[in-house]
Amino acid sequence: MGKAQIVGWAHSRFGKAEAPDTETLMAEAAKRILITDGAFGTEIQNWKLSEADYAGSLGLTHDQKGNNDILNLTRPDAIAGIGRSYIESGADLLATNTFNANAISQADYGAEHLVRDINVESARLARGVADEFAAADGRQRFVAGAIGP
Repeated sequence: MGKAQIVGWAHSRFGKAEAPDTETLMAEAAKRILITDGAFGTEIQNWKLSEADYAGSLGLTHDQKGNNDILNLTRPDAIAGIGRSYIESGADLLATNTFNANAISQADYGAEHLVRDINVESARLARGVADEFAAADGRQRFVAGAIGP
């Protein structure tokens, strides 16, 4: 994995800059094969969420079903649960649930004004899950920002 492939790091939920630097990631990758998480979209489908789950109490006027990124705000339990399942399966690196968390994609849902909140919350969730497991077993977990179209 080259430095250009490392798209971003999340800060801990406590606001401290505890995220590992590129050198830490590269050192771990030199020692062993790092396992990444899997697809969020298919895992989200497994939750069989309703329009109300997607929309939450945000008061958005567009249909939100299918806006997987908005779930960072409306169903953080689902997003964190998916991250936990990937780490329990052996993942070392969690990606944020932010593939479509950009103004162009979110405009389809009338949620472009929430792009920053979606990204920040997703980073907080992923970092929190990674820290939760690291505290339990002492093994460093990494978080990378997912960037879509």
